[in-house]
Amino acid sequence: QLQMVESGGGLVQAGGSLRLSCAASRRTSSYFAMGWFRQAPGKEREFVAAISKSGGSTVYLESVKGRFTISRDNAKNTVYLQMNSLKPEDTAVYYCAARRDYSGSVYYTEYEYNYWGQGTQVTVSS
Repeated sequence: QLQMVESGGGLVQAGGSLRLSCAASRRTSSYFAMGWFRQAPGKEREFVAAISKSGGSTVYLESVKGRFTISRDNAKNTVYLQMNSLKPEDTAVYYCAARRDYSGSVYYTEYEYNYWGQGTQVTVSS
């Protein structure tokens, strides 16, 4: 079983930055592909970014490309989401997710992930 805890959310003005962290309970390198999702009030949860188990491949939601960066530090069992140039429409609860992986792939849909954190709130004021 893998447990994950997100941190780093908060209230920020439009144009500001936040860095989210997702700490896993055990070693994630060589075993788990990771992703970030978000859910705004009244909306379905949506994919934001994903990273392969080695960190060599990443993929992003089109609307966050160039503003958000996903990265991982396997020595610390932690995945990050650096969010710059934040917009009010980025307001949501952000979740990290993980799935065991043997191929080095990245995964786009929530149904492909087995493990989830509890979420961290990000609020961007205009």
